[in-house]
Amino acid sequence: MSSEGEVVNEDRDSHDRSGAVTRRVFLAGAGAAAVALGLGPMGAAPAGAAPAGAAGGPGPRGFARAFADPAREVQAKFRWWWPHGMVDVAELRREIDAIADAGFGGVEIADVHHSVGEEIDPERFGWGTPAWVAALETALKAANRRGVVVDVTIGPSWPAAVPSVTPDDAGAVKELAHGVTVVQGGRTYSGPVPRAVAEAAEGVNRQELFAVQAARVSADSSPDARRPRLVEDSVVDVATDGETVTWTAPEDGTWLLISYWLRGSGQRPERGPHTTPVSYVVDHFSREGTSAVVDFWEKHILTPSIRRLLRASGGAMFEDSIEMETEATLWTPGLPEEFEARLGYSLRPYLPVVVTYDEDPVFEFDSGVSSRVRDDVNELLSQLYLDNHLRPLQEWLHGLGMKLRIQPYGLQTDAVAKAAVVDIAEGETLGFKNLDDFRSLAGGRDMGGKTILSSEAAAVYGGSYSVTWKRAARTISREYAAGVNQAVLHGFSYADAPGAQWPGFAAFTPYDGGVGYSESWGPRQPTWRHAGDVAGYLARTQLVLQTGVARCDVAFLRQKGYAGSGFGAAWFSATGVTHGWTHEFLSPRLLELPSATVSGGRLAPGGPGFKLLVFEGDAFSGRANTMPLSAARKLLEFAKAGLPILVVGPWTEPSVPGVPLPGENDELAEVFRRLLAQPSVHRVDDRPQIPDGIAALGLRPDVRYAEPSPLLHARRLDGKTGLYYFVNSSDNEDVDHDVWLPRTSPAAVPHVLDAWTGEVRKLAVYASDGDEIRVRITLRPGESTMVVVAHPSWLPGAGGPGRHVVATEAAETFWSDRELRVRDTRAGTYSVTLSNGGRRQVDLPDVPAARTLSAWTLRMSDWRPGGSATRTEEVLHERELSELLPWSRIPGLEDASGVGRYRTTVELPKAWTGGHGAYLDLGAVTDTARVWVNGKATEPVNLFRPVVDVGGYLRTGRNVIEVEVAGTLINRMRVTQPDVYGGVARQDCGLLGPVRLVPYGEARLRP
Repeated sequence: MSSEGEVVNEDRDSHDRSGAVTRRVFLAGAGAAAVALGLGPMGAAPAGAAPAGAAGGPGPRGFARAFADPAREVQAKFRWWWPHGMVDVAELRREIDAIADAGFGGVEIADVHHSVGEEIDPERFGWGTPAWVAALETALKAANRRGVVVDVTIGPSWPAAVPSVTPDDAGAVKELAHGVTVVQGGRTYSGPVPRAVAEAAEGVNRQELFAVQAARVSADSSPDARRPRLVEDSVVDVATDGETVTWTAPEDGTWLLISYWLRGSGQRPERGPHTTPVSYVVDHFSREGTSAVVDFWEKHILTPSIRRLLRASGGAMFEDSIEMETEATLWTPGLPEEFEARLGYSLRPYLPVVVTYDEDPVFEFDSGVSSRVRDDVNELLSQLYLDNHLRPLQEWLHGLGMKLRIQPYGLQTDAVAKAAVVDIAEGETLGFKNLDDFRSLAGGRDMGGKTILSSEAAAVYGGSYSVTWKRAARTISREYAAGVNQAVLHGFSYADAPGAQWPGFAAFTPYDGGVGYSESWGPRQPTWRHAGDVAGYLARTQLVLQTGVARCDVAFLRQKGYAGSGFGAAWFSATGVTHGWTHEFLSPRLLELPSATVSGGRLAPGGPGFKLLVFEGDAFSGRANTMPLSAARKLLEFAKAGLPILVVGPWTEPSVPGVPLPGENDELAEVFRRLLAQPSVHRVDDRPQIPDGIAALGLRPDVRYAEPSPLLHARRLDGKTGLYYFVNSSDNEDVDHDVWLPRTSPAAVPHVLDAWTGEVRKLAVYASDGDEIRVRITLRPGESTMVVVAHPSWLPGAGGPGRHVVATEAAETFWSDRELRVRDTRAGTYSVTLSNGGRRQVDLPDVPAARTLSAWTLRMSDWRPGGSATRTEEVLHERELSELLPWSRIPGLEDASGVGRYRTTVELPKAWTGGHGAYLDLGAVTDTARVWVNGKATEPVNLFRPVVDVGGYLRTGRNVIEVEVAGTLINRMRVTQPDVYGGVARQDCGLLGPVRLVPYGEARLRP
């Protein structure tokens, strides 16, 4: 049977849808630490707003209920991309409803339109215009009605920018541009001050001469070298009238006359114009830049109604990564004065090695001090960002009942310290190179006492319309193991925009004429009909990972708190994690926090509770043995208090980072001599000896694996309750081995949580050994599970009293209605050993053989462009299949995208339903699926283990099994827009099988 071309629902709308005294620390004692890092009043949660996370969770007796039906605040979010304010009121409401109905709890309104092919009038519809403000109010009202949390971006696109500043204004981002001319020894230069090598950007109308200097070129270098080497002690200031300069070079050598021009950088936010007048990026290192942002919001956006709505929503303002782009040197006018006040020496003699062109240093000194000066500049920029941007911005937002969520990276500054200050730090799938980039931010979050680590999640370059929910969930699941506990999916595009083609406006595709990145999730995607299943999985996982406080084994101290670098932790990142070790990264600033105390051999015992601190040479500077003096003093203090510390490398001649003050390195050497003599400190020569060092310290991870594996985990502690998240990080290797978990109390027992179904139950099979509990973890590639170790009263009424199974030959032994039951897919007699030493045998006779279901009727709803960019036409195809194939290999469906409904009938004898059940194993399926048996929907399908228990749905005689599969849109996009997507390979979507009905036998275990 085959029917073609039946058009249905033609008008379907697809959007219906130390007190240390050295200058390097910037802190001056424990009290100042709280203020400088924003942990005093400015770091408090905003009055009247919801806390940053669900610390403490819903309470033991309400946990099962909360887990089954997660609240909005723990649900995943979307970036919601708007084409400026050119949006329809009714459509905004529809999209909020679609997001809420699917089980997602929040949106981030972002003015992003990289793919728009036709200009949108920025004067009428641009960011911050009355039209945009009206749309914001509508969205807030619709979201508050549905309990959806609304975050808003700080400005149009990124970085933070407003139309109320010009490049010449004090609040705009600045640059120091250099000019240069060559003067031979003994010759006189008389003429204009050398003009800047980098041309001023459009809109920059004013620049002022900051300084003119001369420096001699080193004898082993040349003015024409890629980076000329200069003699450090030759640098002299040269007098000038501001326009011309006359200077005679000394007789010896070749000299460079260097000018420095201070001016606005003229940087604009990405892919503008977004406003009229044009928006310019603000100075993130001065109070004037932050005030420009605040003032614009106060004057042009925050109407009384919007203020009330934002407070009611309890959302956050979001700022993207610090992507400052300039050909010249990033600067802020107060930098020289702040540098001398905080660092203890003048920056002026070092200006030649500070200036950059196209982000590369222009000159080097012959003394080797250049990189140290640059490090000091970066350290200062870190503190200026904290003091002048992050903290005042956060204080303002708290007054509005909002939080601040930022991506604190993008420059060579201390992102780890920023993560300790900000309400919510965020990383990203696309820009981060590995999980250690997330662990960097997690270290800051946990030492700072924050709760949430967010991810700009699941963006895939070149993946538009081909990213599956399985791939997105697999990516996010791994990030959860690295400390992430909030996913902001990238993203959800508004329905339409000028020039958009079917299936509607997508913020990032086409991208520069080719396939863009990320997905535009929502009703335009066939898989949206099943998105609620994935949303439930994400929300339940996030509920667990936002409960209590994060616990971690290892604090890996790095001299620089960079994030997004891809730099890992020696041995631990590649090997340690396979044995159960968990680690986070700290920067020296975090050692000044009030949480940085040691008790019971643990660092930050009320927080992450690190049992081991590890450091080596500066990985960002050739592993040079550098350490701030204040940090070394703290390490000595920790070691005296009993914290195990593992030192990697020689450390015979340690030096402070940056340019040392007189006597500083000598004092550092003395501190290290005393540190290395402490009994809790062990040193190894190099990275391969790290395991030996751990053994010498007598340590093991809190969670131990029976064998090395790709299993990753995250641990949290809520009072006496331990919560454990496990994920198989492999794409092709199963995990199946025992794991030892710390026992949180003598009576604690393990419970297993199913994030796909919402089921919470006591484990029937485990072993106790003093202060540990042994459980078996069995996971397919990408699959995750969660275990809670708690007092038996944590889940009242589940399981029987006083006994459990310690060993079983059966595939499954579980509690059901307070009795133990045994289940297996093979007939036989199975032995079970109880915790009281008793042994039982259970007979499972006559389990029928499994059946492969190969004959199916497929009714395919093929999605195609309709009468407009937002309308989808569905063409129905019907096929009789004798074998399961992807749609791309079924004649006539090669380019089909949409939803397939598979139907088959099975005749079952009484033996199948009399004391037996069955699993429906779908085999391979792409992408999402749901199952009905005899007209009744089963539990959601786990994307990583697509096996459904259908035992309660089968009956003797004829049984109807239906499987609905939704795929991606890429196959249709290939032929709809071949100029953009034609080069993408066809994707194999559909029910791929083999599908098997696998019966099992089950029996009660006799008391």
